[in-house]
Amino acid sequence: MKMNRKNAVTSFPLIALAFWMAGCGSGASSSTTATSSAGQAEASAPRENALSAESNMLKLDEAMITRIKVEEVSEQPIPRLLTATGKVQFNEDRMARILAPVNGQVQQMSAKVGDILHKGENLFFIKSREVAAAVTEHLESHKDLDLDEKTYAMTKDLFEHQAASRISLQQAESDLAKAKARVARTEESLRVLGLDVHEMNPSGDLNSRIPVRTPLAGTVIERPVTEGQFVQPDSTPLLTIADLSSVWVLADIFERDLSQVKVGQRAEVKTEAYPEHRFMARVTRIGDIVDPATRTVKVRFLVSNPDVHLKPEMFASVILFLDESERGLTVPAKAVFTERSRNFVYVRIADREFARRQVEVLADGSGRLRISSGLKQGEKVVSDGVLLLRQQEGRGES
Repeated sequence: MKMNRKNAVTSFPLIALAFWMAGCGSGASSSTTATSSAGQAEASAPRENALSAESNMLKLDEAMITRIKVEEVSEQPIPRLLTATGKVQFNEDRMARILAPVNGQVQQMSAKVGDILHKGENLFFIKSREVAAAVTEHLESHKDLDLDEKTYAMTKDLFEHQAASRISLQQAESDLAKAKARVARTEESLRVLGLDVHEMNPSGDLNSRIPVRTPLAGTVIERPVTEGQFVQPDSTPLLTIADLSSVWVLADIFERDLSQVKVGQRAEVKTEAYPEHRFMARVTRIGDIVDPATRTVKVRFLVSNPDVHLKPEMFASVILFLDESERGLTVPAKAVFTERSRNFVYVRIADREFARRQVEVLADGSGRLRISSGLKQGEKVVSDGVLLLRQQEGRGES
């Protein structure tokens, strides 16, 4: 009995050790199983992503297919591009700074800042003693002309009937010529002052006033003068008018790129205000001075602005198309759409199946976009009907 008790005490630690090892084995097995499950999950993840990508495939019916057009991605000559930053400025060739033609008082000021005017439209009147004197002289010259014409006619008739001498006729002819010259001189003086002699009122207050008209169509951008103010010809401009249907963009071109820029080269201008709009432009002048701080030269671009979207002092980016060209893949600009600052196209995968694909694009300038990555030559993209596919894609996601 004593011996059995001793054996029992000795074997108890062995039994405990066996149970502990069994427990460790079970834990290791569980760990292996967990690792195996994680590995299977990781292996299955790409397959699920692939299925998700396939689920974004758009399959169109026959009716919808007829409403879209596809175009093959092709390699075409593409001009090399040079980009620069600049600022919109007034086209100074289409600006008018209105000065006072005579000393006088401003009356009937009708033009206001922001008004859009037609060429020849009245801006205001100036009442002036100088004008009154010019009008008076003009009226007197016409009276003298009438008298000299009658004197000449009478003298000529008398001479023909031998009742007047040749000297008298020659004197009448000389007086008539002088009267005509004086009338011409006074009419020219009135035209310089801005008066139309054919519309002039021969009496009343209008004799001392002249209208000031705009020499071009445009917008009033400054008007420092006010009603009743006295002005003189050497004063600052009374109004400034600018035709904004075209503007300048002054861009900074680095010295190292200057040899590639030539007058007449075409360009495109973009602004933050209208990121989807490209304004056509051309180089009209290359500056003569290099900025010592930035090592850049001012280059002037003439930009068409019929809708007056571009405003002076706007910042702009300029894409200049250089004379040299290279070949690259292009698609129509309307084939590319933007979402969250990324560009996409719809690629035809099969006859009626299309898939969205992200692409990187650069401007071409001929209504096309250069594809720098995302497409291969020969692939076909939707060129007309992109909006239709986007709507269809939206319905599928909902």
